[in-house]
Amino acid sequence: MSNPHGHIADNASYQHDPNASFQGGPSAPVNRPRAGNSSGRGADRTALIIHSLADIAAVFLALWLLLYFLDANQANVFVDFVHGVADWLAGWSQDIFTMEPEGVRVFFNYALPAVIYLGIGHGAAAWVRRL
Repeated sequence: MSNPHGHIADNASYQHDPNASFQGGPSAPVNRPRAGNSSGRGADRTALIIHSLADIAAVFLALWLLLYFLDANQANVFVDFVHGVADWLAGWSQDIFTMEPEGVRVFFNYALPAVIYLGIGHGAAAWVRRL
């Protein structure tokens, strides 16, 4: 048997330690201790929730923009639901932009909150993961 340096190992000097863990090759995941807590599972779950909520908010806003620009039927229940959720999510940013034409105004009034939700949500999730 050879060791990493190419030398033949002496069978008498080789002893297997049953308590030693397999370190794996270069593609094996590395488990590094976290700074704030012992396992990091709570922080990772919290970060995942924050990340997911930001993504869901951005998806609703983007879906409303898609439905608006594709001239979806406003009387449809699904379109009405998506529009209601998007209005609620973007309520604080409505009429920040008042330019014409209407399509440009709608785009910026719904795209701005989507970008802000993604930026804040992903930034907060990254911060929580470092805890």
